[in-house]
Amino acid sequence: CWVCLVLFCFVSGIERSYLMSNRSHGDMGSKMDSDLELLKPELTDEQWSLISDLFPEKPIGPKGGRPPAKSRACFEGILWVLRSGSRWKDMPSRFPSYATCWRRFAQWSSEGVWDRALKRVLQKLDSAGKLNWAEGFGDGTFASAKKGVIA
Repeated sequence: CWVCLVLFCFVSGIERSYLMSNRSHGDMGSKMDSDLELLKPELTDEQWSLISDLFPEKPIGPKGGRPPAKSRACFEGILWVLRSGSRWKDMPSRFPSYATCWRRFAQWSSEGVWDRALKRVLQKLDSAGKLNWAEGFGDGTFASAKKGVIA
C-alpha cells in the first residue's frame, strides 16, 4: 500500500537505511530485538490526533468477550512492520498480535482509510508551507521476471 509508505515517511524520525545497516552488528540471536529501542514510539500524540478519527475504536460485541485492540496500537504495529521491513510474525509483544494488526491493515486498506489519512496529512503539511509542489517524484520500480524469457 503506497499510501501507508507515505504516511510512514511522515511519522518516521529514523532513516530505514541506518536501521537496516546496523542489523548485522551486535550479539547473536534475533536482530529485530536490537532495533526495538530505536523504533519507539512510532507516533507522537500530535501526529495521532491529526488522523485518529479515521481509525475509530471497535466496540465490544453484544455478547461481551475480549475487548478489541486499540486502533492506535494496531496503527503503530503496522508502522513498525513498514519501518523495520520484517515479517508480521516478528512484531514485538508491545503491539497487538500480528494477526490483529494485519487484519486491521487489510480492513483499513479496503475501506480507503489510508487514502483519507494521506490526504489529511498532505493538507496539513501544505497549509504549513512544508510542501513544495514544484518538486516531487514517483518511484514505481517493478521489473517482472518471466520464467524462461530472456530480457
